[in-house]
Amino acid sequence: MTHSTLYLVRHGQSQTNAGGITLENPLVPLTELGAQQAQAVAALLPAAAHKVWSSPFKRALDTAAPYCALVEQVPAIHDDLREFEMIDTTQLRGSAVAEREAAMARYWLASDPDHRAGPAAETFREFHDRVARVRGEFLPDVAPGSVIFGHGIWMALLFWQILGFETVDGAAMARFRRFQLGFPTPNTAVYRLTPVAPGKWDVKADEGAMRAIAALSEASRKTPWSASART
Repeated sequence: MTHSTLYLVRHGQSQTNAGGITLENPLVPLTELGAQQAQAVAALLPAAAHKVWSSPFKRALDTAAPYCALVEQVPAIHDDLREFEMIDTTQLRGSAVAEREAAMARYWLASDPDHRAGPAAETFREFHDRVARVRGEFLPDVAPGSVIFGHGIWMALLFWQILGFETVDGAAMARFRRFQLGFPTPNTAVYRLTPVAPGKWDVKADEGAMRAIAALSEASRKTPWSASART
């Protein structure tokens, strides 16, 4: 482990990722595979962590739990690590995946950084500013060797900003969406952040960990369902 490195970990497969019904964003749980991924990635992270941080959302906390048990820590929660709340999931509670994905597609197609898709949603500009606040105020003060559990779109926007993209308008929002969809942040993806200068970070994927989790996920897909799983 590089002494100054921070580790970012995306949560395991969630009910939403697996195409389940819509739940309020903070309450979405892991699937059985997601719980297995969390157990597996725990063994692939540093054997000791200075501190463990997590988003307040259930899927991130549940992913952090096996690792926290290994290193005998309780995760510190930082609200700004939560995932982008682009749509108001309280208004879609119980809806099927097709309805949820249609609402998300409409949101991104509009590419309006100041549009709020419901009372409990945040605008893209607010999300951008929240991630920028983490980048500028939180991460520089996080102790080296810490592990942070969070979310895919959040991680992609952090890396987008680290690359130097800071304009917030419709065109930039559309470009970010294309970047985010192509950026490799599978469930329990692990990235290492190392400071190289004030406000500057080197970002490197932990390819070994990501390949190991991919193998686990592939094996799970090939395992025949039991009779109880089919009913």
